[in-house]
Amino acid sequence: MPAAPRRDTRGIVDASGLMTRVRFRRHAPAEPLRRHLEHYWLIDWDLTEPYVSHVVPHPSVNVVFQDLPGQRPFGVVAGIGLGLFSKELAGRGRVCGVQFRPGGFRPFAPGRAVTELTGLELPLEDVFEDVRPDAADTAGAVGAVLGPDDEHARVAALDAFLLRHGPAPDPRAELAMDLVDRIRADRTALRVGDFAREAGLSVRAMQRLFSAYVGVGPKWVILRYRIHEALERAESAAAVDWADLAAGLGYADQAHLVRDFTATVGVPPTAYAPG
Repeated sequence: MPAAPRRDTRGIVDASGLMTRVRFRRHAPAEPLRRHLEHYWLIDWDLTEPYVSHVVPHPSVNVVFQDLPGQRPFGVVAGIGLGLFSKELAGRGRVCGVQFRPGGFRPFAPGRAVTELTGLELPLEDVFEDVRPDAADTAGAVGAVLGPDDEHARVAALDAFLLRHGPAPDPRAELAMDLVDRIRADRTALRVGDFAREAGLSVRAMQRLFSAYVGVGPKWVILRYRIHEALERAESAAAVDWADLAAGLGYADQAHLVRDFTATVGVPPTAYAPG
């Protein structure tokens, strides 16, 4: 797996606006974890006025450690968000997150299907039984991750936490990760039936695999990566030929792309795009 995290801002709505208000960094995990993780993401902010960030979620489970104004530091396991995720950032805060590769989370918590997490945020201790949520306990996972000012110490604490919990060997997780990688890389992967047949699976078998290991169905993953690409194009300074983009993304026409984009992001692409 690549040692360097990806550098794009896919999924972040108004990425330039967010980056001017926060310190956002990505770090690679320890080598034994890289097969299952996309990256760690660290955000720190100190704002005089609140700012609402919006993200079109990836088909990924995240583990998120948060130190927010007026709250005791805490951690959650966040299943895949089905709609637009909005979060108000205010005052001074810190978040340290783990983005798993689609299909990569279950080897760390094999006791439940990933679809049981979809659309939910569960306290860290509900998924990882050895976590002590008391922020005063500096030996606990939450304090170890959020306490250090040195971000490399935070990354080391994330490594230590995850290595305590896995990953357990699981060939089905390997298959799920590989299939989602193919969807992400191949713009011709548009129909679940064709994609399943090329992978040597029945549609039903692929749907069961995605339910257990990814958390959403293969059709949802295909559509979400289309919206990510459309959003990234909308962020560009150049005018976008939306009819041409719709065809390139496999939509029957521009109207279908506009409908999906609007339902996910909240505004039509022509209103969002600067060009």
